[in-house]
Amino acid sequence: MNTSNHHHDRAAVIHDDAHALAVAEQVADQLRRDSVLRDRERRLPHAELAAFSRSGLWGISVPREHGGAGVSNVTLARVIARIAQADASLGQIPQNHFYALEVLRVNGSPAQQQRLYAEVLAGERFGNALAELGTRTAHDRTTRLRREGDGYRIDGRKFYATGALYAQRIPTSVIDEDGVQHLVFVPAGSKGLQVIDDWSGFGQRTTGSGSVVFDNVAVSADDVVPFESAFERPTTVGPLAQILHAAIDTGIARAAYEDALHFVRTRSRPWVDSGLDKASDDPLTIKSFGQLAIRLHACEALLERAGEFLDRARADSTADSVAAASIAVAEARAISTEISLAASSTLFELAGSQATLAEHGLDRHWRNARVHTLHDPVRWKYHAIGNYYLNDENPPRRGTL
Repeated sequence: MNTSNHHHDRAAVIHDDAHALAVAEQVADQLRRDSVLRDRERRLPHAELAAFSRSGLWGISVPREHGGAGVSNVTLARVIARIAQADASLGQIPQNHFYALEVLRVNGSPAQQQRLYAEVLAGERFGNALAELGTRTAHDRTTRLRREGDGYRIDGRKFYATGALYAQRIPTSVIDEDGVQHLVFVPAGSKGLQVIDDWSGFGQRTTGSGSVVFDNVAVSADDVVPFESAFERPTTVGPLAQILHAAIDTGIARAAYEDALHFVRTRSRPWVDSGLDKASDDPLTIKSFGQLAIRLHACEALLERAGEFLDRARADSTADSVAAASIAVAEARAISTEISLAASSTLFELAGSQATLAEHGLDRHWRNARVHTLHDPVRWKYHAIGNYYLNDENPPRRGTL
C-alpha cells in the first residue's frame, strides 16, 4: 500500500464560493499540464493530488459552523467540472470524498462531524469502498460489520474503490448483524486492510478504482455512521452523489469541445476536392461546432440549475424538494452523458486520423467519457424523468439516480 497517503501538508483555507472558483481555476491550470502523459503512461497522480488537497478545495463543502466555506452545490459542481476539464481522473477522485461528507452532514453525530470535518479541513482525503462485484444487484452488500467489545470488525472485499489508493480514510459500506447498512470511516493503514491497485479501465485510468480487502479489520464505534437511514427519509445524499458525476462528464465534454476547436483552427487537413484552404471554412465542420456548442451550453446550464434545486432541497429536505432535486440532477446527468460522448466522438471526425496519435492524447476524452458515463445507466434516468413529469411519480430515493 502506498504510504505517501499518510503525510499531508496542512490545507489552505477557502473563504467562500468566489474564492473556491478562483482557486479551482489555478489548480486546473496546473493539473492540465501533464494530463496527456499521466493518461498515456498511467502515471498515478500522487504529487498532483497533494497539491490539489493543499489548495483547500477538498474542504469546501464543510459547513460554515464547522469552519468550512459551506459553498453552494452550484459552486461545488462547477469546481468539479473545472477540475475534470483539466484531468477527468482527478475530477473523479474527490467524488466519493464529497459523498461521504454529505452522509456525515446528514447522519453523523455532532461529535463525529466535528472530528471528521476537522480532518478534512486539515487536508485529509476520504476515498471509498462501496461497490462490490458479484452481488445480485448494485445495491446489495456482503461486507460485514460485527461487534467486538467496544468496537467492531470488518470482513469483505470491494471493487471500484475510486480514491481509496490515495486516501487517509476509506468510508466503507457494511452490513451489521441486523442487516442494517452503515458507513464506516476506516483509517487507511489499519491492520488487515489492503488497497490493491488493480484498476485497468481503458478510460479514467488514474482514478485508482481498484479493490479494497478487509480481513478482520478493527474499527472504532466512533467511526461508524448510519447509512441506510439517509435513504429512508428525504435527504440530499443521492442527488449530491449524482450531480458530481454530471459535473465530471460536463468537464470532459468542455475539454473535448475546446480541444476540437483548437485542433481545427490550428491544423490543416487535406480537404480533398473541397477547394477550401482550411478546415474552419468547411460548412459541415462549422455546423458540427454549432450543434456541439448549443448542447454543451445547455448541459452547463442544466448543471447549474440542478445545483440550485439541490441547494433548495438541502435547506429544506422534504419528499417533494428532494424529488425535484433528484429529477433536476438526473436531467443534467442525462444531457452530460450525451454531450460528453458526442463531443469526444465528433473530435475524431473533425480532427481525422491525427486525433488517434498518442502524442496528442485526444482519444482520452472519448475513453474517459465512455468509461465514466457507464457509472449509472442513463436510460433509467429518462424513465424516472418521464414518470415524474407525465405521471407525477417521485423517483426512488437512492444514490444511483
